[in-house]
Amino acid sequence: MNKLTALVSKKVGKKSQYEEIAEATYGAATTDKEALDGNDESIERERSNLSLPTAGNDRAANAMNISPSRMSSSTGTGFGQDIEETPPSLCLYLLRNAASVTIIILLTIICALSGERASTRGEAADLVEDKMTAGSIKWRPCQIYLDNDLEWNNKKQLLQTSLGDPSTHWGQVPCLVRKRKPSYSKFYEDQNWNWFGSSTFSSDKQEPIEYGQPSAQIRTNFGKKAHPNRQPIMGFGGAFTEATALNFMTLNKSGKDAIIELLFGKSGLGYTLGRVPMNSCDFSPKSYNFDDVEDDFTLEHFDNHVEHDVMSGMIGMMLQADGKVSDSWPDDRLDLFASPWSPPAWMKKPTQKDAWDAVHAVNMTNSPEPNCLREGTGPDSRYAKSWALYFSKFVSAYKSWGLNLFAVTVQNEPEFPAPWEACAYNPDNQAEFIANHLGPRLDEDHPDVKLLMFDHNKDHAVAWGETILDENNPASAYVDGTAIHWYAGGMDRLLDGALGQPNMHRFMSMLKYQNVSEDHLILGSEACHCPTTGYYGGDINVAWARAERYAHTILADLAAGSNGWVEWNLVLDSIGGPNHLGNLCDSPLLAVPYRAGGEHNISWLPDFEHTGYLNGPGTSRGDSRTREELNSMGMPAEYIDRGVIVQPMYYYMGHISRHVRPGSRAVPALVDQSNLGPNERTFREIVGNTSVAGGGVNDLARVGIELTLWPCEGSTRQVWEFSKDGRLQVFGHDWLGVPTASCVSKTPDKSFGGLALTTCDHLAASFDMSVIKEGGDSYNMILTNSIEKEAQICLIAKPLESNGGAYGPRGGAQVTLGECNGDAALFEFNKMTGELTSSLFENEGGDVCMTTGWPFLQVGGFIDRNEGKKTVVILNEASDNANYVLRGDEGDILMTSSIPGHSIQTLVL
Repeated sequence: MNKLTALVSKKVGKKSQYEEIAEATYGAATTDKEALDGNDESIERERSNLSLPTAGNDRAANAMNISPSRMSSSTGTGFGQDIEETPPSLCLYLLRNAASVTIIILLTIICALSGERASTRGEAADLVEDKMTAGSIKWRPCQIYLDNDLEWNNKKQLLQTSLGDPSTHWGQVPCLVRKRKPSYSKFYEDQNWNWFGSSTFSSDKQEPIEYGQPSAQIRTNFGKKAHPNRQPIMGFGGAFTEATALNFMTLNKSGKDAIIELLFGKSGLGYTLGRVPMNSCDFSPKSYNFDDVEDDFTLEHFDNHVEHDVMSGMIGMMLQADGKVSDSWPDDRLDLFASPWSPPAWMKKPTQKDAWDAVHAVNMTNSPEPNCLREGTGPDSRYAKSWALYFSKFVSAYKSWGLNLFAVTVQNEPEFPAPWEACAYNPDNQAEFIANHLGPRLDEDHPDVKLLMFDHNKDHAVAWGETILDENNPASAYVDGTAIHWYAGGMDRLLDGALGQPNMHRFMSMLKYQNVSEDHLILGSEACHCPTTGYYGGDINVAWARAERYAHTILADLAAGSNGWVEWNLVLDSIGGPNHLGNLCDSPLLAVPYRAGGEHNISWLPDFEHTGYLNGPGTSRGDSRTREELNSMGMPAEYIDRGVIVQPMYYYMGHISRHVRPGSRAVPALVDQSNLGPNERTFREIVGNTSVAGGGVNDLARVGIELTLWPCEGSTRQVWEFSKDGRLQVFGHDWLGVPTASCVSKTPDKSFGGLALTTCDHLAASFDMSVIKEGGDSYNMILTNSIEKEAQICLIAKPLESNGGAYGPRGGAQVTLGECNGDAALFEFNKMTGELTSSLFENEGGDVCMTTGWPFLQVGGFIDRNEGKKTVVILNEASDNANYVLRGDEGDILMTSSIPGHSIQTLVL
């Protein structure tokens, strides 16, 4: 309650309606007596309570004296919520007794506020004056700016999931509504009241007042499609592995129903894509196939009923999912695609694990290189021909069950001769297999089924495309798309999902110069975190970091032009299996049937799980916690009681998949720096001559992370130390709290084409800063320990191909080495802030800062298939809150708000 409201409340002896609304939303706070006693601190604290609907983390909650559990609650007053109270008698009382101009002014302000809140259109109350709150609170309240003729309705909402309040998922954030132009608010049926003072946003050029922290400028353009000629987004989904089906079958009916609704239903993720392993994969208890009769080239013994997939529950689960999608999303359908890990062993060459005189592989696991198939992939290979027929029969078998596959991939991870089921190819022999066998067979038997090449990591996607999609290569005529995985490819699993975004843009550019059809699909076909599950590890911060990595990669892939994103297993057990090679991984949903009765401290694994607990029985921190403890960590008790663990990854995924529906398209969107100049960044605090980078720990300061250029945000991901030996260093901690220190490499990565972080030793670059112009601020960063001694080499900015997709040229440009002449080689190093900036893209919107990986604050913008619904997803990986101003097509302000640390928001317009 502010001073004005408190004064009037005392006069009439009751609370104002505005005060009652605030208390209903945020809870009772300071009393009238405290305010009237002149306690400025309590008054300002009350003003904070009235003005900031949501903060979402304990730090902000403590600062504002608000319980974190109330700040993003979906039960609070939100968008378009009607207030059924009658107009307050306060206004009539003052109207009859007004004796001075002061009281009349007070009357007008309060009636305007309360009357608008009680209007039949249900619009939220506007702030009396931004200036009254900007000086007293740090975080910007949520305000929506509307045109006169734009009716507010319940379809517009700001949803939030936050680590500060982990048990509230997709919670609706209360926002205030402001009009761009002067308007009228209906107070009584026969009387209108004008807005008073500056409570309307009367000028398009008027800028919102800054609060305690500078606001990031989030720029979107819903009038422009990022990839206008390409296919729209197909949707999101996961894999129906045998492990998924077996875990699904352990649940009772209530648990199974919960899984299907959570994944495919209207109240769930709304998945519309599904991946199906053709034969066994590592997430099976053991290897299997559908024709194990040696040299059965015509596949007379092929199991046309795919009995194994029926008995395991895979077919039944897919049929339930298909029905749920049809019932819940009438405009959508479940699109399934199949991927093989290995043909039957009799089709494969012997592996290194087989006897020297073996005729063929003994098992489906492992693979010879570079071509796994007996007799190769030439036109006369009987085994390649039979393997192509196998694809056709598998598609037909699934069709007989009412499951129509829309596509198949040639081979899962063809570059990896894995210890589990595998079949290696290189680009040339995969092209041969497509051109000589698989392409013609599918064209003849299933012309409606699409063929996707590659199905491996981003590092070599471009090289494979340059070979297979070359218009002079006969394979190119049969290929409809490319499947890509999110893994980094090494043993550092904390790099999964963190690498390869510049290659996505490079791949898009390659499609154009190779004259590939614009219908060519790019599908993210596999992603997961390993090892084991967040539930088993029991660290909420790690589980949350995994969710954030999911959201980051999805938004970045869609911005680059991807048509969809499919995670790995839909459901696993508590430790992340079964996997017959012990390769335990995570999934958003876990089956824990032993907890359906409310039990805990039980060590139980299903019969098909042979790996066992990583650290022995009784080591699962999730199993040791009560349902109440898990609920407080964001794993809802209502599903635990049904034998299902719902992890934070699920809710982060839902912020995207529930609203970016099939047919949607990405639009230009970028988080830009604040408008206040280089010393005022979104996260940085400057006190006197001291600069403190914000955002919290830099968890991307690790070997292997790519260096990129983004708008400056003042965070630890953009702070560099120039050491005495000329090395550019960065410091941080990983997800487990282990300190990390890395340096800029002296050699660009061969696969990604840019520089990455490396160890601070002989592999690190040493630079000499050479001033370009006396008295100027621009430097050449000259490499002093170059391998090439002939020419002078400098640090340079390298623009993204395909113009950076939806992010534009300033959203993730690479940093590499090159010639020292030209603007690309000019940098400025700020010793106080540690920022290394480039002005190469100044004409595109401003300077950019060298960044480890990507900034903390990210965004994705989308329009639906009818170009009516607009969706903005905002991701904050920082520990600190961030203020922002969301702008539309012409720079018009759509919304001003803040996002708590470690949170994700979805704005639906």
